[in-house]
Amino acid sequence: MRDYWKEKANKVINKRKLIITIAITVIIVIGVAMLLIYINNETAREWIDKKVLRKEVMQDNVTTIDLKEEQHSNIYAFQKYIGILNKNQFNIYNNTGNAEKSLEIQISNPIFSSANRFLVIGEKDGEKLYLLEDKEIAFETDIEGKISQIHVNKNGYVAVVISETIYKTVIAMYNPEGTRLFKTYLSTTRTVDVSISNDNKYLAIAEVDTSGTMIQSNIKIISVEKASSDPTNSLDHTYQGENNELITNIKYQDKDKLVCMYTDKIKVIENEQNNTLIDNENKKAIFQSIELNNHATQIEEKSSGLFTADSVVNIVNIENKTTKQYTAQAVVKEIYTYGDIIALNLGTEIEFLNTERLASKTIYCKSRNYKYCGV
Repeated sequence: MRDYWKEKANKVINKRKLIITIAITVIIVIGVAMLLIYINNETAREWIDKKVLRKEVMQDNVTTIDLKEEQHSNIYAFQKYIGILNKNQFNIYNNTGNAEKSLEIQISNPIFSSANRFLVIGEKDGEKLYLLEDKEIAFETDIEGKISQIHVNKNGYVAVVISETIYKTVIAMYNPEGTRLFKTYLSTTRTVDVSISNDNKYLAIAEVDTSGTMIQSNIKIISVEKASSDPTNSLDHTYQGENNELITNIKYQDKDKLVCMYTDKIKVIENEQNNTLIDNENKKAIFQSIELNNHATQIEEKSSGLFTADSVVNIVNIENKTTKQYTAQAVVKEIYTYGDIIALNLGTEIEFLNTERLASKTIYCKSRNYKYCGV
């Protein structure tokens, strides 16, 4: 009799295990089926994105900050904040639109640069320079000459391009405390862009020489350690571009990789080698950018019908050189890139892409200008 009840109990336990196993199997099957439908069925994917994943947001539902129409405001997004400079007051808002800090910044025509928790603000064609760390002023100083460009790296080191001196261009570098480390001078070439390595050891200068019959683009690498003691003997390397190759932007990525953007290609300098990463020859490339974390992007317009065209977004990983693709079913009007995010202005909507997961989110705008969409 005792054996009978043991056998019955075992049967009950086995039934319970069976039910659990069946339930798990059904969930897995449904999940796989949903994934396949999401990948292969465009209509279903759009419905899931909108109703389930909430990837589409209407303009009326986004957080807004109201500005007075009669006031001219300079707006800049940095880290997790939005800063609005108006009448020498820099008001800082969080991502819910609430004011968190107000700083006095004596600048009326600002230029900005940000990285990590640092934001540098300079007076365009003026002398004032401020470095902000998070929401506080780390230092302020006056520059000898007129500021034309500024750059800050993720550790708070600042490079300032100065014009209207006895030299064609002067570049000064400061540490996060506001101490000037050195100045370097360019007598015959024009500075296009500057970038400081993430380990603070190198300053890269992109310069263009237009004095000859052909445009000559060069990249000079300055050793910060050498320049701090002897600026005249601080040149570490020089990389010459090909004839008529016009450089437009440079940016240091991780592991001292220097990404260089030209009008028709993107190159990367690593281990003292200058190699092509993206080549736009024989392609209808409409935009490209290197202002991303360890990625570069190029957007190519491709015909999708008699009167329609798509935009193919190519995202290249600087580390392993692999490429991801995303197709927007419209012609991109403008792009904005920062960190891991690529924003595509499609006219009445903005698509946001994440370079790591290639996930997208869309905001629909009543205005055809995304600057008025509450973004």
